[in-house]
Amino acid sequence: MSNRISQYLPEFYLDIMDFVQLTDTEAKEFDDTHQSLVQVFNDAFVLTTDEQAIEIREKELGIRADRTTETLDFRKQRILNRYQTTPPFTLRWLQRQLDRLVGVGLTIVSVDYPNRILFVTTNIEDAPLFNEVLHTINTIKPANMIYQQKTSVNDIIGLEEHISKQAITWNYKLDGTWKLGEKPFWTLGSEEVVK
Repeated sequence: MSNRISQYLPEFYLDIMDFVQLTDTEAKEFDDTHQSLVQVFNDAFVLTTDEQAIEIREKELGIRADRTTETLDFRKQRILNRYQTTPPFTLRWLQRQLDRLVGVGLTIVSVDYPNRILFVTTNIEDAPLFNEVLHTINTIKPANMIYQQKTSVNDIIGLEEHISKQAITWNYKLDGTWKLGEKPFWTLGSEEVVK
């Protein structure tokens, strides 16, 4: 039985069972060590890290993740977003950051400079993603500006026009001769469709 460590031993050791077992054990240990080193390298980068390292980064950033509703990819994107939220901030930077977070073309950032209002128009149905957008905006928004969320709808709305008329007959006259509660104030006639 040959493994990658036994090839470095002299041939007469290959017939001794102790050395065969020893090299098999060492080969497994080297494989485990190599796998651990690869994982340490992967954990150095947010996009290639595993869930255990993501949890450590979330604790460092003060993020409380909900594993039941948030995917690992979203959690990685949120951590990248938090790392990239460093000054200086511009309107163009915010637009690019939201495009990375939500998707290109799904948010529109605008500013009403005279009134100092920051508008973000978006259509987000995912609550954790909306909270991350809100966190990003509140982190970078200047103190002298007001943030106002605008919601856009991607649905198509159809309108139909119908016109109808209905006659109203007043049952009382305001001359003091009527008794309150005896009849209703008015009676509606039948509805006629005009168009």
